[in-house]
This record gives sequence, structure tokens and C-alpha cells, in this order.
Amino acid sequence: MEYEQEVEVTGHLIDSMILTRIFDKVMDLNGDFEVLEFRIGKEKTSPSYARLLVKGKSQEHLARILEEVYREGAVSVKIEEVMLEPAPRDMVLPDEFYSTTNNRTMIYVDGRWVEVEDIMMDKCIVYDPSSRRAYCKAIREVKRGDLIVVGEKGIRVIPPERPREGVDLFKFMSSDASSERPTLQMIRKVARDMYMLKHNDGKIVVVAGPAVVHTGAADALAALIRLGYVKGLLAGNALAVHDIEHALFGTSLGMYVHDGTLAIRGHRHHMRAINEVFKAGSIKAMVENGRLKKGIMYECVRNDVPYVLIGSPRDDGPIPDVITDVVQGWRMYREVLRGADMVLMLSTMLHSIAVGNMLPSHVKVVIVDINHAVVTKLMDRGTWQAVGIVSDVGVFLPTLLENITALEGSHKM
Repeated sequence: MEYEQEVEVTGHLIDSMILTRIFDKVMDLNGDFEVLEFRIGKEKTSPSYARLLVKGKSQEHLARILEEVYREGAVSVKIEEVMLEPAPRDMVLPDEFYSTTNNRTMIYVDGRWVEVEDIMMDKCIVYDPSSRRAYCKAIREVKRGDLIVVGEKGIRVIPPERPREGVDLFKFMSSDASSERPTLQMIRKVARDMYMLKHNDGKIVVVAGPAVVHTGAADALAALIRLGYVKGLLAGNALAVHDIEHALFGTSLGMYVHDGTLAIRGHRHHMRAINEVFKAGSIKAMVENGRLKKGIMYECVRNDVPYVLIGSPRDDGPIPDVITDVVQGWRMYREVLRGADMVLMLSTMLHSIAVGNMLPSHVKVVIVDINHAVVTKLMDRGTWQAVGIVSDVGVFLPTLLENITALEGSHKM
């Protein structure tokens, strides 16, 4: 008895390696396939089409193969309605729930394809029959009776594609990361892309760690905020505390940033900074009463840039602005990220990975860290579309600002 099913896939199958990945998935699972039809697009922007017969050794084996090829963009030739089951209670999913990728996803329900809103990886899909809309939700957001997508039928995943008109830094994002790449050229490309986004009403969000301050790059990030390049800042307690310490005392963890010397009794400076925030009541209050006059957090307040600070068990303080409820912080991160076109991740592994899990695959991601392992770990956790730059953030940010300033100046002439 043969266990087989016809599937089809449309898009830039060759340039984007979609068809190759489908073949690899079938072979990796010891299945078989037969190409029944293959039409190659005759123009650079024209899509290609392939129809395949996928074969397994049993129904379970075939189902496992199909699950993998569906996630690479294939769909069954015979379109079937998506399967829905109600959640048995709040924050509990049916056993066979569908776990999402970060790629654009659609479900076939009530005779039509419906795009899943707010797509993120490792979540579930909830369908609302009253509005006829589908949503990507975290398990904590699920309510009893919510209709949850189960199984693999009636689901279409659309991976990002690379058109044949050429490859730029973000035309087709890849998970390459190397300290030997031409960093200055990459920074110039990032600067150009940020410039274009800003002047076309794009949204750039920054995720940053305290190394931005330690390495002397706080002024550069503050300048980017002041110039209108940052529409949201996501970080932890440490970035804000050390930025405020730097603004008040010129130090970061008691060390003068400009020359690397230790301040007398400098070990108290970060605690003094925390105390100043508590005295004022908030970072915004410090700006309003004139105590805080410069820095990253100052520029966020003065330029109405939303920021979210999420705490951890190791925080000193934490300052009043820090959200200590991780679930609440996750929701606020997601709100700031809504509609983002680009996310710049600067020397913070845990916050970068957390944010990466919230992003659709079409969002441009640049991760900068001096540690190669941090860059690759983000990509290995699923944010495969990221461009990794292995560099000292203290060099990256000032160079980025220099290039952006040059672009702004040249276009004013």
C-alpha cells in the first residue's frame, strides 16, 4: 500500500532555495518524492511553480514529512479546511495544537484563506468566527472556548523570498555571521537602510544592553534617538541605570568612560544613580525637574520615544520604571514592536533572543555583539533572518552615527 500525497509550491523557488529545502526535508526523513510538474518563471520577478508527489512508508511517516514540507511553503493540492478545537480551559491548549513559525501564515477556513495576524514563532493560532479573523496568541492569552488550530491541514506558510534582481544586505536575509566580514561596508549598508526607513515613515526599534554605556557608545545612541531614528527602546534595568550614572557622574560602574580610570568611591555611583531615580519617582520626573539633562533615557523622554525596561533577579533596585512582572513586560515589548520594520539588537543576548521570538520573519534584524556565540545563538533559536555583525558596539554605534550624519548632510545640500 502506498502512502503519498500531491503538494504544490509557488514563488521564487530556485533563488530562495525553497525547493531545495523541501527536497532536503523529504530526504532527511527517509521519504521519497516525484516531480510531477515544474514551471520556471521566465522573468526576474516572475514566480516559479512545482507540483510534487511526496511518499512515505506509513501514514504516520507521510504525515511527519508533510508537516515539514508545509512549513517550507508547500501546500496540499487538495485544499482542506483547517481543523479547529476549543480550548478546554484558560491557558490550556488542545493536545494537537499547531505551533507557529515566524513566517507569514494563512489558514483555510469557511472556504477562504485568512491571514494570521501578529505572527510569532512558537505560539498557537486562534480563529474568531464572529470577525472571521485569525490571531497568533501565546498560551497565557488563550481563554476557554477559543477555537484553536490543530493538526496541519488547511495551513499555508509563506517563507521570505529573494527576487532575482539582486542581493543587498536586506533583500534576502541570511544567518551568516563572521568577524571576518567587511564590517565597515555592512555598517554603511545598515546606515543607508535606516536612512531610507526613517524618511519613508518606517519604524526602527532598538534592543540594547549596558555594554552600550560601558564601551562609550551611549552618546551615539542618544544622538540617533534625537535625530528620529529610534521609535522604541527595549532593555533591562542595567542599561537605564548605567546610562543615568553616566549622565550624572560621567562613569559606568564607577569607571570614567572617557579614559577608563576609576573614580574615587566610584563603586557607589550606580547606587547613587538608582537613588536619584527613586527620589524623583521616575526617569521622566528626573528629566522634568532638571536632574537628568542628557543620555539615552533623557532623549527617549524628550522625544516621546516609548521605552520598556524588564527586570531580572540580579537587578540593583530596580528603578521604579522597571517592570518586574515578566508576562506584563513581554506584552509591553510586543506593543512597542508592533509594526516594526527593523530591529537593531546591541550587545544583549537574553533580550535579543526574547525579542527575536516575537518578530515575524519579514522584519529586518541586525544583531551586533563582540561575542560570535551571541550572534549565532540568536539565529539558532529561530531568528534566522538576522544579519549578524561581530563587532565591538563601542565602535559600531559611533561609526553608524557618522554614516547616518553624512547621509543626512548630503541630502540637505
